Amino acid sequence: MKINTISPDTSIFLQILSSIAKPPKSLRFAGTLPASRVPTVAIVGTRKPTKYGQEITQMLASELARRGIVIVSGLAFGVDSIAHRAALEAGGTTLAVLANGLPEIYPAAHKNLAEQIIKSGGAILSEYPDHESAKSWTFLQRNRIVSGLSDAVIITEAGSRSGTLNTAMHALEQGKEVFVVPGNITSAMSIGCNELLKQGATPVTHVDDILDVIAPSLQHEQTSLPLGSTPLETKVIALIASGIRDGDELQQQSETTATELSTALTMLELNGSIKNLGANQWTIR
Repeated sequence: MKINTISPDTSIFLQILSSIAKPPKSLRFAGTLPASRVPTVAIVGTRKPTKYGQEITQMLASELARRGIVIVSGLAFGVDSIAHRAALEAGGTTLAVLANGLPEIYPAAHKNLAEQIIKSGGAILSEYPDHESAKSWTFLQRNRIVSGLSDAVIITEAGSRSGTLNTAMHALEQGKEVFVVPGNITSAMSIGCNELLKQGATPVTHVDDILDVIAPSLQHEQTSLPLGSTPLETKVIALIASGIRDGDELQQQSETTATELSTALTMLELNGSIKNLGANQWTIR
């Protein structure tokens, strides 16, 4: 891993950090930083997302990345890693801000993910000296850079005491828009999100809600649904896109047999058109 040192003042993309509280004098990074200032969002949330949180994070990160938006997060378990991977799968650029010094990757389980980010044209960044270990306070301190690099912060799912709320606080102090996905009021993993909404955060139910603020010119660009290789596959894609995720309901609505649907779902998953969420639930990639 080749590690570079850069002063935010010398990078067009990083100059936005000069306006945050306690701006870093320098950053250590591996990989490639955007050469110019491009629309950038942070996607953060709980380390233990529900299926709903996983799906929403995947959807928003993927669609934003396809539109050319840089995705920033913290490489943590849960929402962070889902956002990074979704951006990579969409062929986009993603940046990870660590709470420890390079070249170590924390958590170690995400070393391969970090390598994928670098190989795909993104970067891993840290304000800490090489080999410095992460501490409880460095995660909170790191959050100001996650929000500081971004034009807006998106919180897809967060509990009442989630560290994600610290990132939201930094974003508000920095004058950044905070977008929050509304959650089920009975879900413990949505308490933090729903509280932020009551305090005035901007609800997000569609990617255009975000693009309207950070990149209006991209707001109405529509991506066409993939076509299946058979009429049944095309019908299944349309049903999933309409909001039907359950396999049993897909079979009923498509008026086919369980065997034929299973074959169609398998082929669509293999060619990358749909994704298996587990428990016989499906979504568009």
